[in-house]
Amino acid sequence: MLKFQNGDKILFTGDSVTDAGRGRPIGEGLWDGVGTGYVGSIDTLLNVCYPEILLHICNTGTSGNTSRDLCARWQSEVLDLEPDYLVLCIGFNDVRRQFDSPACRNQQVMPEEYRRNLGRMIASAKPKVKELILMTPYYMEPCREDRMRARMDEYRAVMLETAKENGLYCIDLQKEFDDYLQYRHSSYLTWDRVHPGWIGSLIIARAFLRAVGFDRQVI
Repeated sequence: MLKFQNGDKILFTGDSVTDAGRGRPIGEGLWDGVGTGYVGSIDTLLNVCYPEILLHICNTGTSGNTSRDLCARWQSEVLDLEPDYLVLCIGFNDVRRQFDSPACRNQQVMPEEYRRNLGRMIASAKPKVKELILMTPYYMEPCREDRMRARMDEYRAVMLETAKENGLYCIDLQKEFDDYLQYRHSSYLTWDRVHPGWIGSLIIARAFLRAVGFDRQVI
C-alpha cells in the first residue's frame, strides 16, 4: 500500500541528477516544474495511478552541488519548506570533482566530510518529517575496478552505513543500474555514466516507487 496520504508534501533534493531542469526558486507544479528527470517520472506515475490522492511534489536539486553545497542551503531550501517526506540523493559531485578537477582541492569532498555532511543533514531533518529516504550515488560502469566506479562505491557505502546507523531506508541505486547493465551497455543510457536520461530516470523512479508501496497497475 502506498505510504503517502492526500495532501502530503514530498520533497526531493540533491544535485543535477535530481535537478533535471526543475523550476526556480522551487521546482513544483505542472509540466517541467519538477524537472524532466526521475522526479518528473515519479510525479507523473503517482498522478496517473493515484488520481484520488493529491500530493505536493517539490524539487530543490541543484546542478553541481556537493554534499557541502547542499548543507549550506539545507535550511532555506529543505527544512523551511516543511516537507512531510524528504528524499535525499547526493554524492556524485563529491566524487567527480576528484577526477575532473583534481588540482582544485578546495572543491573536493572527501569521504570523512561526506559522512559528516550526511549526518548533519539527517540529524536536523529526521525529527521534522514523517520519513527521510536516502538514495545512493551510483556510476553506470559495471567494471568495479574502474577508478571512478571504485571511488563512488566508497561513497555509496558511507551512505548505506549512515542510513543503517540512523534507522533510515536507503535505496541502492547502484544495484538498480548494475542489474540493468547486465543486458545493456551504459552508453545506451548516457555517455557520462551519471546523468540518467529518460530510461535511467525511470529506473530510479521505479526503485523509489517500489520502496514506498506503489501498488497500482500502470498498463
